[in-house]
Amino acid sequence: MTDGVGGPRPGSSEAPADGPAEVPADDFVSRVVAVVESVPEGRVMSYGSVAAAVGSRSSRGVGKVMAHTGSELPWWRVVKASGHAPEGHGQRALEHWRAEGTPLRWSRSGTVRVDLERASWWPDVSPGDEPDGTSD
Repeated sequence: MTDGVGGPRPGSSEAPADGPAEVPADDFVSRVVAVVESVPEGRVMSYGSVAAAVGSRSSRGVGKVMAHTGSELPWWRVVKASGHAPEGHGQRALEHWRAEGTPLRWSRSGTVRVDLERASWWPDVSPGDEPDGTSD
């Protein structure tokens, strides 16, 4: 069952449209939440890196999880592959980044973004649990 926009209907046990078919949606959500909650202060992961950490290639699936549960999570620690904050959240993210000492830099467009070379983080994974994909 889909929600009309290609994703699973809320409460359904389907995986996100471009997520792993064998992983129920609730499990995908709980794994994304666990990864996001584990990102330390001053560090970030891209949507694609979070997806890879849970064994998926669905950065959009991660975006959907963040859109629905992100207010309860340290959402500013999940950024676009460019290091920019989610749309419409730049000022609030900047306040959090500064408070946590997240490495920042100016983008070519004149906006502040996270310095991904210095701030990117990857969760610990047990041997044999490494995802097949790579991070952005």
